[in-house]
Formats: sequence, structure tokens, C-alpha cells
Amino acid sequence: MFHYTAETTASVQNAIAALETSLKEEQFGVLWQFNLREKLKEKGFDFEREYVVLEVCNPAEANRVINENVLAGHFLPCKIVVYEGDGKTKIGMPKPTAFMNMLEDDALMGIAADVEARLMKCINRAANP
Repeated sequence: MFHYTAETTASVQNAIAALETSLKEEQFGVLWQFNLREKLKEKGFDFEREYVVLEVCNPAEANRVINENVLAGHFLPCKIVVYEGDGKTKIGMPKPTAFMNMLEDDALMGIAADVEARLMKCINRAANP
């Protein structure tokens, strides 16, 4: 499977706050937060569900990846989405290993697997505080 998703009963905003705290524990920071619902409404589209995209980065890991293979930059920064679905809040991400697998680089796969495990841990901590 190319993605990972956890569920929580917390609100989207509370889940984002918990996620930001959890990410800091793994030296990841939120570079950018994009509220898809607000942007679509601004453009005249009716989208009622809360849906927020976070771009996250750990500078040390980004440096390792780019120095290993410059093409890996196509997949940076990592994205995590927090949204409403089926009466719950979901926190999910595309798996870094799924992206890095396209480059067929064993060293990158090792880094991606480590980053993926750490981000999944952050998501799980945010979903189950």
C-alpha cells in the first residue's frame, strides 16, 4: 500500500496541534499548512469537509536524501493530510518508501524507510495521545 492513515476522535484542529507536537519530537517541522476547504471555497467551489495539507521536513534527513540523489527532491517535503471522513478525523500520508522506490536506489530506500517509520510514529502518537 502506498499510504498510511490513522483515525482519531479529536477535531481536525486538535489533531493538527497534537501532530505538530509529535513531529517536533522527531525533529520534523511544519513548513506550510494548506487548508483545502478554505481555498476551494475562495475559488467558488462547494467543499464542506475539513481537509488540511501539511508539508513537513526534517532538515537533516532532507540533506541526506538530496546528497544521495538529487532526483529525490521531487518528493520533498513530506506531506501529511488531516481531514474529516466517516465521522472521524483521519491523519494520513503517502509512504516515503513508495516514492523513493521509483528511483531504484538502495541507499535512498534505507533513509526513506527510517523517515517513514518515524512519521508513522508521529501520526500514531497524534491519533492516540
